[in-house]
Amino acid sequence: MLTPRRRGIATVNAEIRDGIVPAASAMTPARDPGGPEASGANYRLVALIVASALFMEFVDATVLATALPTMARDFGVRPPEMSIALTSYLLALAVFIPASGLLADRFGSRTVFRAAIALFMLGSFACGQAPSLEFIVLARFVQGMGGAMMIPVGRLVLLRSVAKQDMVSAMSWLLVPALIGPVIGPPLGGFIVTYLDWRWIFYINLPVGLLGLWLVGRFIANFREEAPAAIDWPGFGLSGVSLGCLLFGCEMASRAGKAPLAVGLLAVGALAGVLYVRHARGREGAILNLALMQDRTFRLSVIAGSITRITQGAQPFLLPLMMQVGFGFSAVHSGLITVATAIGSLAMKGAAPRVLRAFGFRRTLVWNGVIGTAGYAVCGLFGPGWPVWAMFGVLVLSGFFMSLQFTAYNTIAYDGIAPAQMSSATAFYATFQQLMLSLGICVAAVALHLAMVLHGHARPLLDDFAAAFWCVTAISLGATIWNRRFAADAGAEISGHSE
Repeated sequence: MLTPRRRGIATVNAEIRDGIVPAASAMTPARDPGGPEASGANYRLVALIVASALFMEFVDATVLATALPTMARDFGVRPPEMSIALTSYLLALAVFIPASGLLADRFGSRTVFRAAIALFMLGSFACGQAPSLEFIVLARFVQGMGGAMMIPVGRLVLLRSVAKQDMVSAMSWLLVPALIGPVIGPPLGGFIVTYLDWRWIFYINLPVGLLGLWLVGRFIANFREEAPAAIDWPGFGLSGVSLGCLLFGCEMASRAGKAPLAVGLLAVGALAGVLYVRHARGREGAILNLALMQDRTFRLSVIAGSITRITQGAQPFLLPLMMQVGFGFSAVHSGLITVATAIGSLAMKGAAPRVLRAFGFRRTLVWNGVIGTAGYAVCGLFGPGWPVWAMFGVLVLSGFFMSLQFTAYNTIAYDGIAPAQMSSATAFYATFQQLMLSLGICVAAVALHLAMVLHGHARPLLDDFAAAFWCVTAISLGATIWNRRFAADAGAEISGHSE
């Protein structure tokens, strides 16, 4: 079994954020020092309540990509311009995840968890009412504010409600949404778009959220710290401005006539980033602890994982768009094919411990990274004449290998992190995950736009999609340089591998 030395819920949170779930036998759950010695009789119900809230978030995230072409038609914009509806949500996650744990410590886990559900519901309702692209971008940001607090605060709820001996059982419930959400999301989105209206994608969150609000208020205690750490508000503001401006600057670069705005946003984002680095350097309690990057293994996992996530972020945006706009497939047809990547991820979860034990982290990350990225590059060769089984098979294999890659990154990242730094390391890692997934969508949109301009196309055609796929996968192949810098015995204690 793969039994990491310090691999607990922090790592599981990271894998959930990547849409990846490790084997249950691979987890050694940890709990906060203040956690209970014995669980209450309803600990399974507590775990199920948290899992239900997360399920709402995961389904919403995976179901939307299938509906983007239809939404673009209703809003009167080109389909590639809908990328901002995805990036605004992921940006909110990146900005607010670092503060979620501190807010829970100060105001109580139940209070913040209910607020997260309420914000997510408010954003969902606003998305369903959206009359324009600009409106839905703001509504998705509100949704993301709620989503950013669901997983970290849900983790705290479990840690403080469930005893260590019951944690594996409780975690099995928490992993349910990550297991089945990405599987049912694409076909559900295709069904809703084809037979109902895309707005129901957001409305179905409302009854689930209302039930969650009532259950959280009835069954979850309001744990809080007696002396919570101070929130780094200046750092929070600077990091938020930097991330937001950089990301939306990249997004504006994919739109015709927006070059001056894109340059201005990028300049402001870079300046805010420099100011944050000066603010955070040597500061205790900084919202993003830059000192963590001094750990070699953590640093390499962040850098290589970030580059690889360019492809992971771009794929859910490009693939449904290519199949519906480029191939002329219906939303249902597209959803039934794109679900293959989630199936591949699920198939991986039992194989990861054996692969890492046999080959070690460094060798696995180097060669598996090339294979997984090359698999997504093959998507650029897809065409309407391809047999469905062939496209499905390529996506299953791509999902399998890329899932193994992120399982390895998310596991080895915390190998050298001290227990006292685990919380800040998790926030740092999760923030970069969301940022790079967002950047992947932006890079894909820019590449698609440039391909259309170079080819003289008013709407994206197959060769434009091919160019976008090959652009993002070429960037992700650059992670190989950093993967080779891992020590040969990196994570040996975790994997059980010996040269």
